[in-house]
Amino acid sequence: MTGKLKVGLFFGGRSGEHEVSLMSARSVLNELDQEKYQVTQIGITKEGRWLSGPDALKAFEGGDLSNLTEVTLLPDPGRTGLYSWSAENEFSLLAGLDVAFPVLHGTFGEDGTLQGYFELAEMPYVGAGVLASSVAMDKAVFKNVMRATGIPVIDWVVLTSVELKNDMSVALERAEQVGPYPLFTKPANMGSSVGIMRCDSRSDLVEGLQEAARFDRRVIVERGINAREIEVSVLGNEDAQASVPGEIVPGDQFYSYKAKYFDETSELIIPAKLDVALTERTRAMALAAYQAIDGAGMARVDFLLDRESGELFMNEINTIPGFTKISMYPKLWEASGLTYSNLLDSLIKLAFERAAQKSRLVRSYGGAQ
Repeated sequence: MTGKLKVGLFFGGRSGEHEVSLMSARSVLNELDQEKYQVTQIGITKEGRWLSGPDALKAFEGGDLSNLTEVTLLPDPGRTGLYSWSAENEFSLLAGLDVAFPVLHGTFGEDGTLQGYFELAEMPYVGAGVLASSVAMDKAVFKNVMRATGIPVIDWVVLTSVELKNDMSVALERAEQVGPYPLFTKPANMGSSVGIMRCDSRSDLVEGLQEAARFDRRVIVERGINAREIEVSVLGNEDAQASVPGEIVPGDQFYSYKAKYFDETSELIIPAKLDVALTERTRAMALAAYQAIDGAGMARVDFLLDRESGELFMNEINTIPGFTKISMYPKLWEASGLTYSNLLDSLIKLAFERAAQKSRLVRSYGGAQ
């Protein structure tokens, strides 16, 4: 390739984390080296419309999308560009793209759906593939994979919105079998702590289940523990590396959506105050979990460290972690010696490496010759 790499920066999306995505995209856009990359901004509305323009992110941030062009990406290999279309339904190439950089958190962006679209187009893209994205997004499936791998997780139960609607009392009894209060309710498919609630009583539990069910048809109820929240950033494909661990000291009861993005009373301790053995165990467990789901590119791996028993539990993996100025993922790599801009360079390089691996695979089989 000659000249600047053509990067498509995707943000927004049909998710409860739409606004967080805009914040992450702003940080990424500010740090991408303009000498190396020609960036095309692609915003996806809450309704699912794809829009582009020179200042698309600024338009999304301001809420005025009137000057943006409606665009699409064709799922045809070899036509990896951004297309607009006329009133006569004629497609025209708006911008060529060498690689996609999705910064969409949550559903329809981090869950494997968008990744599948990139796969159809055979476009290199930053981050995990379809499998790792979907497994990591679904907290219940993820827990099952971790347990099968021998990685400890907090006890849980899954309830469906149909169960809640049909007989709340039975659902409550099932939920309370997980353990004593406090319990935590979560949508099975969501991130950034959206829809999560700490429940200290049955009335709280009813409210928590109903709140989580607003965001997903499946709800997780977890046993609550008195825990320290430890996080590790992972970077790489098959030869992934783990950062130093960091610790979150929430300004809220737990590391809620508000605490993550708006409450400056939350404290990030980097590196986390762990002994050498626990530090290495945390990093090793992060890499084991990453490999178990076939992670690629990047992930932030979150742990719960029981203050009373000292047990370390896997909490979740975020395959498109927050990239805001106060987000743990880039901060942990900065503390490990990798600057934000160099981190972005590494992610784009990893995207091309993964695409090159796939291009060498056999896609057809004609039987014995």
